[in-house]
Formats: sequence, structure tokens, C-alpha cells
Amino acid sequence: MSRRAMVRPGGRSARVQEAVHTAVRELQDERGRSELTIPLVAARAGVTPSTIYRRWGDLQELLSDVAVERLQPDTPPQDHGNLAEDLASWAEQFIEEMASPIGRAYIRDALLGAPDGDNAARCSQYAAEQIGVVLARAAERGEGAPDVELVLDRVVAPVMYRILFRPGVRDLAADYARGLVEALLDGCAAAR
Repeated sequence: MSRRAMVRPGGRSARVQEAVHTAVRELQDERGRSELTIPLVAARAGVTPSTIYRRWGDLQELLSDVAVERLQPDTPPQDHGNLAEDLASWAEQFIEEMASPIGRAYIRDALLGAPDGDNAARCSQYAAEQIGVVLARAAERGEGAPDVELVLDRVVAPVMYRILFRPGVRDLAADYARGLVEALLDGCAAAR
């Protein structure tokens, strides 16, 4: 079980987490990632280094925890009035955020700090929740829609594969996102 899973939410624990995460973000902006150390983060956060070591274990796990938090969407997907546009718009934004240099760094940090896959699962859940909102809206409008897992397989998986393993091979742009969504929805329509 990871250290983060054992921590109780709320109270002092939540305040410490917020202070440490804020310190990491500020120090990364000011000094760059390569200059971060646990003692430096602890001093900025107003906690002892042992507090950070106890909670996160090492700098990589701390950076991973911060990255996962940063990868969590702040707002629900936009509602454009139809499934195709909603899903394409979401996919474009997903690519824009994840394929950016900062997004790629967060993805690497998130995965490196949790070799057990917990962070990957959390990040996948964020995407699934966003897709779920889009699909629920479509269902409310009476539109036929694929299930969340199919969207993850046909839209999110190829994007993440290219970000992680083929970063220079193909430009990850709006056209790529729209093409994935169009192929998904065309396949679903043909199967009906």
C-alpha cells in the first residue's frame, strides 16, 4: 500500500499536503525542477524534512504526487450541444494539455513516482470521469454513445501512446484528435 493511501484526508494532513504541493510548484517555477531538494521544499512549506520523507518517501514520490494533482482537470468538459463536437473538443484539449512540455513532464513524474501503477490509475480515472460527463450529456439528449472504456481505448490510448513512446513521429494536434473521435463514432454508427 502506498504512503498516500494511508494518509487521512482533512485536518493537519490536508494543510501539510497543500503547503508542500504549493512549495514544490513555486520552487519549480522559481528555480527549475533540477534544483529541488526535500530540505528546500520543507523550508518553503514550513515543515520538517522528516515530515516529507515520512509522507512521500523521496523527492520522486513527492513530484509524482504533485504531478497527479496537476493532471486532474479543474472544470467539466464544455457542452457544445452534440456528442461529436463535445468529444472532439475534449480530445483536443486533452492533447493540448498532455502533449505540452509541462504535460509531458507531469506524466513522466506521475508514472515514475508510483511504479505500482496507482498514479496511472488515478490519471486514467480523471480522463474516464471527463468522458463520462460527455457521454451522460449525449444520453440526456437522446444520442447514441459508446461506453467510457471504448473512448479510452480508441481516443485516449493512442494519444498517450504517442506522447510517451512516439513523441516526434506525429504532430499531436486538433486534426489528430478529431480524426480519432470521428473514427470512433463512425465505427459505433456502423455497428448499430
